[in-house]
Amino acid sequence: MSEPVTDAPRSPLRFLPLVLFGLLAALFLARLFAGDASRIPSALIGKPAPQFDLPALAGLKDTPGLATADLRKGHVSLVNIFASWCAPCRQEHPILMALTREERLKAAGVELYGLSYKDEAANALGFLQEEGNPFHRVGVDPAGRTAIDFGVYGVPETFVVKGDGTIAYKFIGPLTPSAVAATLLPEIEKAMGK
Repeated sequence: MSEPVTDAPRSPLRFLPLVLFGLLAALFLARLFAGDASRIPSALIGKPAPQFDLPALAGLKDTPGLATADLRKGHVSLVNIFASWCAPCRQEHPILMALTREERLKAAGVELYGLSYKDEAANALGFLQEEGNPFHRVGVDPAGRTAIDFGVYGVPETFVVKGDGTIAYKFIGPLTPSAVAATLLPEIEKAMGK
């Protein structure tokens, strides 16, 4: 007669892959929520804006194109990279419209410029005609070359540019009322030398 088979003691090492997976997942989650994506550093902060000369958006009445020279006219400029196909751009658009009505920015001569990124001209035009045009100038960048020169990660992004054409600040992602109050307006004031 043979002896009954007994279970051999199981090694605690059999749980090692599960434990390692759990630790790795926790690390990825912690890094995912660890920081503010809008605070990704830009290599262009403190440097001149790149050289560019973009045509105007065809059909957008009384709104000229955008060039580097426009950023060197002695007043602080905001350059907003947008596209009609970008859902967060549509989300932030009312904030941009509100910025153009901000009396203290008007008094300081701050101008908001748009850079239409990899968009069909008809779609960008329709977007600004439907939602309103907050921009003093709009440059069309169909290949995205100028946006690449600015170091754009994706749309929307907003740059604060000093009156001499030096990039002072970069905000990544859609602007929100709290981001404007807590971050963008103080950065504009710093760029104005206040």
